[in-house]
Amino acid sequence: MNAPRSILFNLGFFIGTGVLAVLFLPVLLLPRRVSVRAYGLWAAWVDFLLRWVIGARVEIRGVLPRGPCVIAAKHQSAWETIALLALLDDTCFVVKRELGWIPFFGWHVIIGRHVLVDRKAGARALRHLVKEARKVLAAGRQLVIFPQGTRVAPDVKAPYQPGVTAVYSHLGVPVIPMALNSGLVWGRRSFHKAPGTIVVQFLDPIEPGLERATFAAELERRIEQATAQLVAEGRESLAAAGASCAANG
Repeated sequence: MNAPRSILFNLGFFIGTGVLAVLFLPVLLLPRRVSVRAYGLWAAWVDFLLRWVIGARVEIRGVLPRGPCVIAAKHQSAWETIALLALLDDTCFVVKRELGWIPFFGWHVIIGRHVLVDRKAGARALRHLVKEARKVLAAGRQLVIFPQGTRVAPDVKAPYQPGVTAVYSHLGVPVIPMALNSGLVWGRRSFHKAPGTIVVQFLDPIEPGLERATFAAELERRIEQATAQLVAEGRESLAAAGASCAANG
């Protein structure tokens, strides 16, 4: 088990996040570009903890998106909500509105102009999402939508929500699917962190013009298929690392 390292990581993560959330309060009064750089420092701190405390690393596959675009990302862990702040140019997440109610952290979510959605509002929420997505793209930002609406552990099935399909059909823009296996290293609501490799794969864009149902099915097929491959690959890597540790122990 990796319990001592996980304890150290979690202490560093929660204490560091709390301290930075307070230290970064002045950037809320500055141009948003300043906050983008500040949050990149938070992502760098988390990457440092993963790399040097846990022994995990990150691998990026595919073409890293640049400029305004819509990314439909698999969501397995808190990791991607932090790492994408540094990987992308100017990230805007679609998140549940309750995150804006959290003291200090929520202020950064609101001032950072992320899209807060009331998941219980039905059609009204979709109209709000499309309206805000148009503004995000016009501002030259990358809009990140988690199609399943929540973190989903590897191998767990969860329905895809209509949000990204609404954005695709109303705005007529390409959507870039993103697969990953982060849940193997940093599990959903898990204390334990594993010394594996988080692989993020940006797939070919789905160009505009498809019918809503066709797009939704194609998006789910691409993301789930690629994610299953990355999870299987990650499990093989973790098993090999475990066997090596046992042999050397």
